[in-house]
Amino acid sequence: MPAQTRPDSTATVGSIYRVQVRPGFDLDTTAGLADWFAALGVTHLYSAPLLTATPGSTHGYDVVDHRAVNPELGGEAGRQRLVRALRAAGLGLVVDIVPNHAGVAQPAANPAWWDVLRRGRDSAYADWFDIDWERGRLLLPVLADSPDAVDDLKLVDGELRYHEHRFPVADGTAAGSPREVHDRQHYELVSCRRGDTELTYRRFFAVSDLAGLRVEDPAVFDATHAEVLRWVSAGEVDGIRVDHPDGLRDPAGYLARLRAAAPHAWLVVEKILEYGEELPDWPVDGTTGYDALAAVCGLFVDGRAEGDFTALDARLTGHHTSWQDLTHATKLAAATRLLAAELSRLAALAPELDRDATRAALAELAACFPVYRGYPPHGARHLAAARAEAGRRRPDLTATLDAVTALLRRPEHELAARFPQLTGAVMAKGVEDTAYYRWSRFVALNEVGGSPAHFGVPPAEFHRFAAARQVRWPAGMTTLSTHDTKRGEDVRARLAVLAELPARWAEQVGDWMARAPLADPAFAHLVWQTAVGAWPIDRDRLHAYVEKAAREASVATSWADPDPTFERDLHALVDRMYDDPQLHAEITAFTDRITPAGWSNALGQKLVQLAMPGVPDTYQGTELWENSLVDPDNRRPVDFAVRRELLARLDAGWQPAVTADGAAKLLVVSRTLRLRRDHPELFDGYRPVAAHGPAAAHVVAFDRGGAVAVATRLPVGLARDGGWRDTRLSMPGNSVTDVFTGQVYSGSELLLHDLLGSYPVALLAPTALLAPTDPAEAAA
Repeated sequence: MPAQTRPDSTATVGSIYRVQVRPGFDLDTTAGLADWFAALGVTHLYSAPLLTATPGSTHGYDVVDHRAVNPELGGEAGRQRLVRALRAAGLGLVVDIVPNHAGVAQPAANPAWWDVLRRGRDSAYADWFDIDWERGRLLLPVLADSPDAVDDLKLVDGELRYHEHRFPVADGTAAGSPREVHDRQHYELVSCRRGDTELTYRRFFAVSDLAGLRVEDPAVFDATHAEVLRWVSAGEVDGIRVDHPDGLRDPAGYLARLRAAAPHAWLVVEKILEYGEELPDWPVDGTTGYDALAAVCGLFVDGRAEGDFTALDARLTGHHTSWQDLTHATKLAAATRLLAAELSRLAALAPELDRDATRAALAELAACFPVYRGYPPHGARHLAAARAEAGRRRPDLTATLDAVTALLRRPEHELAARFPQLTGAVMAKGVEDTAYYRWSRFVALNEVGGSPAHFGVPPAEFHRFAAARQVRWPAGMTTLSTHDTKRGEDVRARLAVLAELPARWAEQVGDWMARAPLADPAFAHLVWQTAVGAWPIDRDRLHAYVEKAAREASVATSWADPDPTFERDLHALVDRMYDDPQLHAEITAFTDRITPAGWSNALGQKLVQLAMPGVPDTYQGTELWENSLVDPDNRRPVDFAVRRELLARLDAGWQPAVTADGAAKLLVVSRTLRLRRDHPELFDGYRPVAAHGPAAAHVVAFDRGGAVAVATRLPVGLARDGGWRDTRLSMPGNSVTDVFTGQVYSGSELLLHDLLGSYPVALLAPTALLAPTDPAEAAA
């Protein structure tokens, strides 16, 4: 059902603020911030998953018990206190749910999983999990990589214990040595290294601690959704964010069932769309906004620099591999190594074909699949594109590719149902978690939902995107930062400045890399860009980032086989950035030079994201400058006391300069959110606003139906070419007020030199609408 044809049920969800509720920042702590969220201008709190997760979980996406709120967050009583606090502040609640998988790292914490381990196929929960029971015992990859590891098992209190791990024992099997008891169980404990190759249950990507759920079964859906849907029915939850729908067997069927159960909820899906891909006509309000993130961030990147950065990449690394070839290689490796167990399970579904050839054909098709997944019977063109590219790369597999593709075109075939679950995982692990750390041409584009091969988004392209979004998905989420983004929004905004200074950057980074070499020059370029984008950054944070990034890249080191020599050299490079006085001073001086332009980009992209069509999300802490990197760095504590103090000063009339305190960003965020909340009628359309004059290419402006957003782009070039000069913005001629400065303007044309004199952004609203109506207020 197309989203635009169903009754509007989301009018009250105007904007959201994302909070990572977790142990140490629980429901009561969040409730204590309700007045802050309201003061900022959002209409709803958007919370990380609230159901019971693995004990100690810092994120909540490893749910172990769907029947109750996580006691480590404050339990049901804490949830009720949060709801009351939000209601008292005039706010609603949006919650995150995880239908695809459950946490199994601590079996005793997950009652359903524990029962499956204890009773096997006779368990009442045996059909909850996506287990291949035909392959014998359920394999659990927890043992050390040693043939004698099973000898470390102990029998304690009627359970099998392996160090800190606990496992149940089936009735009547407890007599004997631990090894003998183990051999009688419905599960088999095996080496961790066998997890990727021999696992007998579907996982979330390659994470063996997260077991796939069969929510396509109505009984499983009901059991795992009853508690959250109870909150919805009680009017205590207004919206649901669905995590990772691409992992599901039947996303469309699942979402139809969820919509039927929550007909009036705001419903968005964490669906990552590739460049140019459209969201299927699911009964949802849109995606969680990665498509908007890519379009907005790209708007502030100078596409003319692509050739310069391509040449720089080739010069620094000594070669140049195309994005297409790189991602094919990383996706093929993900399919055949990380996801080898899933690949084998799929190949077994075509017993009439040669097993090895089928595995190779499926892996090649997955590596060539142009999007995360298809949705049978729709999306046949994606399969056709994959088949054509796979045939070009592996002509020796032509016959098997034809046979396999024929099966994949039959929606009723089990292979056709399961293959899309593989392609999504292959894309995520091969591209997001590997290629993004290898492709260092210009890392500002290496973002979830982004397309590093597309260098920037011209204004005309952005306007087409936004106008189409207003028509088709006006209530979809927009965002710039999430818990999954690779770099924070302001890091990307500063890195965008490098696209305006390609020659200067090439000279600078070339000098640094020559003086402080690393064995992997491509990764070294990523490190230097990241350091410049996030500087100043605590040494420990940068150390943690580069180690994770290098292991994700899996070139000179990896998670499975860390290279101590390379990692020692990598950490030495980071230390040199801080301990070498000259190098440290050069990094600081360079970042000081580009930071003002980075702030301009940051304010511009923030305004565009908050004002464009959609429901804007503000990730915790991003109302001020933030230089976060990939998780867990982006889950660091947020200082709300500082934010309260700055907002109070703004509300008292302070007009901050654009400086390191970030108050200017808070001004933009709070005033834009408040205008959307108080006057939603000003944000119900979309029309580009034209600029005329010598610097017209440096502004992007649009009218949302009364509110006009204006943002500077490519600020370095703007300054170099003499500023705004006589560049003007076409306006309807009515009196308008910039909500950031309070300045009033009128006339059919506005000089950008005047409009953007204080800030690189402006948000214009009808003066008559904003004028005080109370006589006493007007007199004051």
